[in-house]
Amino acid sequence: MQFHDVRVHRSDEDLARTDQLAWKIAECAADPVEVSAEVTEMIINRVIDNAAVAAASLTRRPVVAARSQALAHPRSFNGVGATVFGEQRSRRVSPEWAAWANGVAVRELDYHDTFLAAEYSHPGDNIPPVLAVAQHLAVTRGLTGRDLVRGIATGYEVQIDLVRAISLHAHKIDHVAHLGPSAAAGIGTLLGLDTETIFQAIGQALHTTTATRQSRKGEISSWKAYAPAFAGKMAVESVDRAMRGETSPTPIYEGEDGVIAWLLDGPEASYQVALPGRGEAKRAILDSYTKEHSAEYQAQALIDLARKLYREHPELADPANITRIVIHTSHHTHNVIGSGANDPQKYDPSATRETLDHSIPYIFTVALQDGSWHHVDSYRPERASRADTIALWNKVTTEEDVEWTRRYHSLDPAEKAFGGRVEIELANGKRIVDELAVADAHPLGAQPFGRAEYIDKFRTLAAGVLEEGEILRFLDAAERLPDLAADDLDQLTIVARNGLLTSVPIPNGIF
Repeated sequence: MQFHDVRVHRSDEDLARTDQLAWKIAECAADPVEVSAEVTEMIINRVIDNAAVAAASLTRRPVVAARSQALAHPRSFNGVGATVFGEQRSRRVSPEWAAWANGVAVRELDYHDTFLAAEYSHPGDNIPPVLAVAQHLAVTRGLTGRDLVRGIATGYEVQIDLVRAISLHAHKIDHVAHLGPSAAAGIGTLLGLDTETIFQAIGQALHTTTATRQSRKGEISSWKAYAPAFAGKMAVESVDRAMRGETSPTPIYEGEDGVIAWLLDGPEASYQVALPGRGEAKRAILDSYTKEHSAEYQAQALIDLARKLYREHPELADPANITRIVIHTSHHTHNVIGSGANDPQKYDPSATRETLDHSIPYIFTVALQDGSWHHVDSYRPERASRADTIALWNKVTTEEDVEWTRRYHSLDPAEKAFGGRVEIELANGKRIVDELAVADAHPLGAQPFGRAEYIDKFRTLAAGVLEEGEILRFLDAAERLPDLAADDLDQLTIVARNGLLTSVPIPNGIF
């Protein structure tokens, strides 16, 4: 990896284009390095994972709305259009709208992959925009599954490398500000664009995706799912403009009125961003991890810990037996999904699903009482409003523990942790203390996810949504991803069972 020093420059310093972070990212994207077999296999896993969570969300209101918007924009010129999750493969829309609809479907349940470091991320959000452009231009540009693999590898690499180095949430900027540039870079790799064009696209994509984190604060709305899809859509449009010769604000990161100076650490800020050098393989996807449970990633290990406590101490399900539960965890977990966020909604039985997804007191309570976690049932209003659940829920708080914060930020994969220590004070005066560092499904967890687990997750979430033949067809195509020809890329979608999509009302809007 090559380390790049990034700081704010006054306009009269005239920072050379080739010394700008956006240029370094573009050089990385333009490098024709091959993708290793190990990375290719993980990309296949994540394509399956994305389709799994999309299948489970096809009839959910935000996804229906996004899909209806996309279907109002049939395929554009210069290509054959891109597919939309749930619809027939023959029905094509303009690629930026496919990226939008499919991005919402993937993100809605908060159930796909994650990487956490200085910033948060769900790098699987890169797949919808890169795939949409690949499908649209596959025939006219002769794109194959191998090209798609290369584009996805770049998207993961760039987003994860930015996430390692630059915190956005510390300044209340949403994490999709790293996704816009990474998706643009991934599309640039897919299309084999030159460094200059990718550079301009990255600048435009960043400039249009620097939104605030209010979408993940207070009463969390469906925009939580829409935000990454919007970033993917902006990335497609940014590449399109750059290919037409249009330019971006420059320097976008380092300028005295740029992103770092005014949205992040300020005029005196400096960062070190590591990117693969020329000829160096893009392997960052291997450092990311998927979810076994449909909840914020920092809840994954704590759900698994709650399941363990349920098996070992079933009496904990009764709030009468408990005085209080304190979860000692990292700064991030405490302040984002814990009681440190100071959001009353995190204890509100009538809160939205999106809000409960970001409430570790609620999540831990339900997992402790049920011994399981379900992507639908665990969030139902009747589940959240159970009297015994509310009583126990209000006894659960979080506290930051400096050691868990240190481990959260550790660069050593063997030490990095996302869980916490739970201390339970019982009504009889006894205490139960237990801890878990990483989720069971994590690469270092008790039951790491491999291909079989990704396929099982897909089958579980697709049950009742896709016909068995469609499940088999998609899995066959996904596992052949690097060998797919140009006219086979449309196989990388899912078609809902007959009558499923017509069973839900379609909202009306402008389009």
